[in-house]
Amino acid sequence: MTKDILGQALLDYQNENYSEDITTYSPTLDEEDVMPLPYLFRDYSQMPQLEKKALRLCKGKVLDIGAGSGSHSLYLQEKKVDVTALDNSSGAIETCRLRGVEKTILQPILEYSGETYDTLLLLMNGIGLAGRAANLNTFLKHLTSLLKPNGQILLDSSDIIYMFEEDEDGGVWVPNTGNYYGEVDFQMTYKEQKGKTFNWLYLDYKSLENAAELAGLSCEMVLEGEHYDYLARLWKDSSK
Repeated sequence: MTKDILGQALLDYQNENYSEDITTYSPTLDEEDVMPLPYLFRDYSQMPQLEKKALRLCKGKVLDIGAGSGSHSLYLQEKKVDVTALDNSSGAIETCRLRGVEKTILQPILEYSGETYDTLLLLMNGIGLAGRAANLNTFLKHLTSLLKPNGQILLDSSDIIYMFEEDEDGGVWVPNTGNYYGEVDFQMTYKEQKGKTFNWLYLDYKSLENAAELAGLSCEMVLEGEHYDYLARLWKDSSK
């Protein structure tokens, strides 16, 4: 059975057993980082502007994909929005329920079908769930199948080109691995337990725009963040 590292950490924090944060290690970038658990339980006032803008743009029936602790769902629920939190982590969904999220689904997004929504919300680099650039078309087409007519997809991501070395002429040295530079592997560690390494995708806006067009979607930049991050809105293009 795969360890639910994120879910266990969220439940510990929710149940007031907080003693440490999640550590993430990327063999791709050879970098270790800390994911502070309190940040995953932030309220609206503590959210970055990209997230606040996305929440304000939500309309109709909303599916919060990769809901985590449910912070975005809770805000929308408080605003009387019909929102459902979806996550493939049982601990995350249990945390959502304990916090008061009324509608939850425990399932990977690519295995979910049946209902359609006015807004699909994918925050905290939600496009990362695609895993690899080669999976984008399948991923976006599946999201499209969950949209009502005139529905929208709201997602944020980051262009991680800034992480690579710049030469004197302003060019960037990106390792020639044959893969898109935003494809990253991660492993989470929590309380001496290591999770399985998983694929994650950071996508520059132009690449998102191209992928959206291939999937029959229109795409617009809604807001640019302070550090290579952005919020985008996608919708079905009736002319395609």
